[in-house]
Amino acid sequence: MNPLDVIEIAGRHLSGLSGHVFDILSISKPVSPAAAVNLTKVISKLSPLLANLIEFNLIELLNDCEEFDGFGEWVRQDPGFPDAVFLGKIHPAPGLEIKAWFPLATEITARFKESQNHLSDGNTYVVLLAWIPEYVVYGKPKILNVSMIEGGSVAHARDVHYHNPPDYLVIEPEDTRTRTRNLRQTNTNGYKWQGTSEEFREAQEAVARWGENGRVYQPTPAYQRLLRQLLSRYPYRLDTNFAKVDRIVHPEIEHFKLDVQQTRYQGMTIQEWSAIYNSRDDKRIAHALETKLTITEADADRLVK
Repeated sequence: MNPLDVIEIAGRHLSGLSGHVFDILSISKPVSPAAAVNLTKVISKLSPLLANLIEFNLIELLNDCEEFDGFGEWVRQDPGFPDAVFLGKIHPAPGLEIKAWFPLATEITARFKESQNHLSDGNTYVVLLAWIPEYVVYGKPKILNVSMIEGGSVAHARDVHYHNPPDYLVIEPEDTRTRTRNLRQTNTNGYKWQGTSEEFREAQEAVARWGENGRVYQPTPAYQRLLRQLLSRYPYRLDTNFAKVDRIVHPEIEHFKLDVQQTRYQGMTIQEWSAIYNSRDDKRIAHALETKLTITEADADRLVK
């Protein structure tokens, strides 16, 4: 068995989780449409907690797979990258970075900042997992869809998407392999231009001197030195939104998002439910939840005015 065999087996089991309800947490049914409206405004805050709980359960699920017997076991890393690694007789150790997404309230806000240079073995995969409460605003978390994507391709798509010197610089971490584990840097960062128009024209001329291939992103030391020259000479700000999974523009991520949004659930598509969740019209939200979730007539009398 090799690393890709381990990933393939894990992917087969994880893909079977679509439609699975995790008995790890349950949100109580709202007592009224008004209470349901309030719940729509805060329920996304559960996502980080649920992501961690789901990680624990996924690792237990994978370690129950007979195919891995005698080869090793899945271990959660916290902190550390990736979230789960398969430790044992398989080298290099396969890994899974797990990103949970609540598609009704937000974009995929999780970030993927790992450097391309640390993903060249092709043994680390990103697991995207979309979840929703069983009854849209209450119940246990239910998995809508799961996708596994090779991590190196995600990092490459991210860097190519953001890279636009001198306006935007994608900077690789420095070589910190000789440092202790807790001091090593593995995250790529993005920097947005903050200089004047005159400085920008000067920086553009500098980039033009890099030659025909100078605008093609490269995670190599030589190319990174060119980018760092701009970073040291002109004002930039660290982009805190850099590497949000929703904005990477990777074809498999986009396909996953579309599949989730078009999934029908409780009489509507997830995209339609999302439009209701994000509406500023509380009466509209309450009405949708009343009719779709069969809230009692007594509760219906308390519809938001």
